[in-house]
Amino acid sequence: MSGTTSPDTQEVVRLDAVHKIYGGAKGQKNQVTALDGVSIGLDRGTFTAVMGPSGSGKSTFLHCAAGLDRPTSGSVRLDGVELSDLKERALTKLRRERIGFIFQAFNLLPALSVLDNVTLPLRLAGRKPKQDAVDEVLQRVGLAGMQHRRPGELSGGQQQRVAIARALVTKPAVIFGDEPTGALDTHTAREVLILLREAVQWARQTIVMVTHDPVAAAHADRVLFLADGRIVSSLERPTPDQVAERMTHLGAWGTERVAPSGEPVAERVAGTAEVAGGGLGQVAGAGQAPGVGQLPGVGGGLGSASGGRPVRPSVQAPAWEGLR
Repeated sequence: MSGTTSPDTQEVVRLDAVHKIYGGAKGQKNQVTALDGVSIGLDRGTFTAVMGPSGSGKSTFLHCAAGLDRPTSGSVRLDGVELSDLKERALTKLRRERIGFIFQAFNLLPALSVLDNVTLPLRLAGRKPKQDAVDEVLQRVGLAGMQHRRPGELSGGQQQRVAIARALVTKPAVIFGDEPTGALDTHTAREVLILLREAVQWARQTIVMVTHDPVAAAHADRVLFLADGRIVSSLERPTPDQVAERMTHLGAWGTERVAPSGEPVAERVAGTAEVAGGGLGQVAGAGQAPGVGQLPGVGGGLGSASGGRPVRPSVQAPAWEGLR
């Protein structure tokens, strides 16, 4: 594979004029623009959160940046490699070797121990796990002494720690997280976010996380806000209140309308949800090996919010695609 890069390269992920269009040929009425000319660079050793209203293009942004989906036009470079130049086999190899994924649903194989779940990406890549390196990662995420437990014997927070260890053990160029704290209680979510923050600090890890939670986003170095497929603003080292205020202005939780008296009235937007859930996907079938029974991509069609407002579809990719 061409395009190897030095660890000193500043930008790990670079998108230039990226467009992603779903639903027919150009000019057709059912065409939906999920990304509309996105250009952004994400530096090595940084923690970036991506937020926006439902249908804003968050999941599509993540899919294109991670090589799970190909943009309609534009350039995506990951760790110095232009993804559009890669065939599917080479793209799969790059995802397996240079990208880590953390999912909301953990996606652990219930028949495997903690140790086997963590080292699975290495084994799939034909690499022998180094015991010292694995032990260090388990120690860092607070799982020392739990190597032989199965997922069913762990709490939700501990299972997410296993998923984080699995993402870290390959020493990827970047880790992409899709709502990694979405299934956790407030206290456990905070512990996981602190762990991700520490990974940036002690391992100079690069993390890109999609979230709807202002508190989660406030753990990041920078928050990018998407609306209608475009990056419309960003915040550096924000507080949860600053994030929540910006999201409100984007219409994520409420929009303003003018009452007959001329006074603004807050109006909740109910029922807004991205088609197919906007996730990166889940393993289909408990205990199945990666690459078996994977969920196919889901796309096309328009969702609808209250009042008939169209909602952009999102492509759902197999959870284990990057590890084949």
